[in-house]
Amino acid sequence: MTPPAGTPALRYAYGTNGLADLRLPDALALLAGLGYDGVGLTLDHMHLDPLAPDLARRTAETARLLGRHGLTVTVETGARYVLDPRRKHGPTLLDADPEGRAARLGLLRTAVRVAADLGAHAVHCFSGVAPPDMPRYAAWQHLTDGIGALLDTADTAGVAVALEPEPGHLVGDLAGFHRLRSAIGGSPGLGLTLDVGHCQCLEPATPAACVRDAAPWLRHVQIEDMRRGVHEHLPFGEGEIDFPPVLGALREAGYAGLVTVELPRHSHAGPDQAAAALPFLHAAEHAAVRGTPPAPAGSSAHRAPAGRAHPAAPARPAGSAAPVPPGTSPGPAPAADSAPASAAAPQQAAPAPPAKAAPLAAPLAAGPERTDERPGTAPPAGASRSGTPAGARP
Repeated sequence: MTPPAGTPALRYAYGTNGLADLRLPDALALLAGLGYDGVGLTLDHMHLDPLAPDLARRTAETARLLGRHGLTVTVETGARYVLDPRRKHGPTLLDADPEGRAARLGLLRTAVRVAADLGAHAVHCFSGVAPPDMPRYAAWQHLTDGIGALLDTADTAGVAVALEPEPGHLVGDLAGFHRLRSAIGGSPGLGLTLDVGHCQCLEPATPAACVRDAAPWLRHVQIEDMRRGVHEHLPFGEGEIDFPPVLGALREAGYAGLVTVELPRHSHAGPDQAAAALPFLHAAEHAAVRGTPPAPAGSSAHRAPAGRAHPAAPARPAGSAAPVPPGTSPGPAPAADSAPASAAAPQQAAPAPPAKAAPLAAPLAAGPERTDERPGTAPPAGASRSGTPAGARP
């Protein structure tokens, strides 16, 4: 569908997690010079380290740089080892150790304060992977408690929280996001980071349909190319996504936040990738508005089938995706814990070159029924922000 005439043009950003080899001032100058509207700023040891001394001073200097370059910002919290040098993305809000959960919550609260000082339009976060020996009801309880506490801080600071469903995490898809929303009572402070590639990877609907369905909760958008069933962030033109309908749907929705290119494994070629991505996106958006195909070299803009559903969308219970070791096929998915069905857990990207990765050839079978749920413990709509249903044990 062509967006209505007069809808505002989209605003594009590039994630600093794809420019890890550049100093932050150099990265901001690069993006401004290329014509980007903003930046997805991942708080990490090389870019505005949230744990190093003088954070307030360094944040103020970053705000001056953003103003000088005319860039807006989203604050992202997906740094791999910023809290623990041995555990990727650990600890999380699902950690079995209360001190670990407190460390993650502390980082997220710091990110909210940084976002407020930078004038960021949102703070990105994720649920994390549930420990394998943790009952599902306990993982959801930890998550709703942590997100509820974060929302209290964010509400006071006037900053939107935008949670990203991440393949393999407890909240791994859009159905899982809505389960979390219900668990915290539908708080308007909890918004969504929609990763367009993840929609292609595992959602039952097309990426454009996902945008339309998620529009009321969109606070941030990440974008890259991807293949069905393979969680690997690819440069534009190397995957299967039909981009003009996606960008057209964002314009139809009146989305005014940043659309941030996320290529975290391409820092070795970050400046070149950033230079190539923006004209591709402008051409695809032009195609969406004009109804004509874009022309960038290597475009994959019309490889995906049209319509709402992928032709072989496998089924998986929401919020139950399990991480899969690199280079292996996904195993059976756990059964539902009182949540709607969605797509199957994708395989993680293998270290082989992208050209060798292939989409799933057939749906994946659902696994056996889980036995670690307490009856009636799935968080219901209208529950308290802490996520504990009335009359249920925490």
